[in-house]
Amino acid sequence: MAAKQPAMSPSDLPVADVLDRATGPRRAEADELLALLGEVSGEQPVVWAGRIIGFGEHEYRYESGHGGRAPLLAFAPGPAQHTIYLVSDFSERWPELVAALGKHRASKVCLYLTRLTGVDRSALRTLLERSLAETSR
Repeated sequence: MAAKQPAMSPSDLPVADVLDRATGPRRAEADELLALLGEVSGEQPVVWAGRIIGFGEHEYRYESGHGGRAPLLAFAPGPAQHTIYLVSDFSERWPELVAALGKHRASKVCLYLTRLTGVDRSALRTLLERSLAETSR
């Protein structure tokens, strides 16, 4: 029996299929995020886990021994919001940047943006650059 693929792994699903999950004005925003993350990372987009557009790749290992692979930068467009995946505890690391973003929600590793309207693009870019630098270490 073949080994089961980890849930978080790259696939050959077309990026456009995932981008199309965002509709209306969010679809153009998904294209903007695709360009921004590609520019910041210098990597080509690849679909991970069937729904996440990732750029680059790194291996991680926790003290517990658990590990795996993940994109260096990633986002998931959707019909209700965009989810941007960042380094763990990003909002505590860079509270000034997170505060400057504009309307958003955040969790330990995710930045949730309902719309890019009103989001400070400079703060978002800097947040992505810092997250990439941390993840690349």
